[in-house]
Order: sequence, then C-alpha cells, then structure tokens
Amino acid sequence: MDPLFHLIRERLEAQPAKLLNLPGLSLRESAVLAPLFMRDGVACALFTRRPMTLRTHAGQISFPGGARDPSDATPLHTALRETHEELGIPPDRVEVLGMLDEIPTITEYRITPFVGVIPPDFKYVPSSEVEEVIEVPLVHLLDPATHRTEQWQVGGQEHDVYFYDYGHHHIWGATARILRGFLHRIGGLAELEG
Repeated sequence: MDPLFHLIRERLEAQPAKLLNLPGLSLRESAVLAPLFMRDGVACALFTRRPMTLRTHAGQISFPGGARDPSDATPLHTALRETHEELGIPPDRVEVLGMLDEIPTITEYRITPFVGVIPPDFKYVPSSEVEEVIEVPLVHLLDPATHRTEQWQVGGQEHDVYFYDYGHHHIWGATARILRGFLHRIGGLAELEG
C-alpha cells in the first residue's frame, strides 16, 4: 500500500467517526465505500454515475454503496458487498482505512461511509446500476476552485448544499457531504501534491 494511504489511515484513526444520534427518527441503514487508488503516482477517488433510467437518484454521481441487507453483519459488510455488486471489486481486494462520520439523508437513510484502497489496475465490471466510472485526483477535489456551496430550502429549512465539479461532472448531495468530511480530515497532507 502506498505510504500516502498509511497517512490517510492515521488521520482517520486520530479522529474517530461520529455516529448519528437523532432521537425520535427512524432511519434506514445504508453504507458506502469511498474507494481510493494510485493512478500514475497520483492519488485518486472513484465515483460512479447512475443511469438516467433508474427510479431513484437517476444520473447522480455517488460512491458505491446502498441499503443494508438483513444478511449484512455490519455496515462495512454492506459497503463491501455493494462495491462488489456495482463494480466487481471483491471485498478481499479492498484495504479498509477507516470510517467517516455518519450522515442522514432527506430520503430517511443513515449512511455509514468507509474509506478503502482498491487495486489500481483492477478492471471494473460495472453493474446495470452504473452508467459510468469516474476517477478523480484528490488534489483536484482539494482545490477551492472546484467546489461551491449553495443555500437550498429543504423541508421548510435552509440547508447548505455542497458541490464539487470535475469537468462536466457535478458531485453533490449526500456524496458531496461525505466527500467534504473526508477532505476536511485529510486536508494539509503535503504528500497529496506529489
């Protein structure tokens, strides 16, 4: 594993993830994996874009993941199972670095995000839920020029909605909130510039 990913693991371990505590709310469990890898010496994150034909979240960019099945022993099992189903990456090929803060969604899910390293040379086998696999250098995502915040009215309340742009792709919603939390945790790693 690249030394940069060891540093990221240390950053994640230094600040344990926060679990949601929302009394009175019953949220369905889900989990995602934020896959990292090195491409030509550059640390990258992997995202997927959903087909426009899907009933929910059509065309949106996300990390691989989904709802927890009764057979999933833990949220991590969910994230790894979904990554395998969506991209063909077997769980034993993922080196898990740690967990990020849980987040709620307006669709009444509790998302538990994990960060893991995948093989850089893996040939993805996208499922029908994946229209496109998008590889984005982390240094691009850390550039302030690539992200913005908008104020949206949701459920009668004003909320910050985060956006990250990569070419013609726009990462937003729950994925952007997870990404923002991750980038905040690893910000300042000079090794990312290499």
